[in-house]
Amino acid sequence: MMSFSLEDLDKRIAARAGASPDESYTAKLLAGGVERCAKKFGEEAAEIIIASVTKDKKGTEGEASDVIYHLLVLLRAAGVPLSDVMAQLERRTAQSGLEEKASRGKAQG
Repeated sequence: MMSFSLEDLDKRIAARAGASPDESYTAKLLAGGVERCAKKFGEEAAEIIIASVTKDKKGTEGEASDVIYHLLVLLRAAGVPLSDVMAQLERRTAQSGLEEKASRGKAQG
């Protein structure tokens, strides 16, 4: 089985970003700016919620794929590199989730 990573998907999105919006869905989304990308991500997030709470396993799988793809497109539109997000996740996993969440609350409050 082929191993496919978030980084692989991010590279494909980067490659398609420069295509004509008439030829690439990714380029069309990005041409709409952060607002369009965020709206589409929100729609996909709602769809995975519905699929998962209705216990539609195949639907959840498909919607999860859509959510991940649209998240990476949104990150690109917002100018946030996937590597920065992954570094943030790595830092957060150095402590328990409860400790990490508590530390964020203190920093924000």
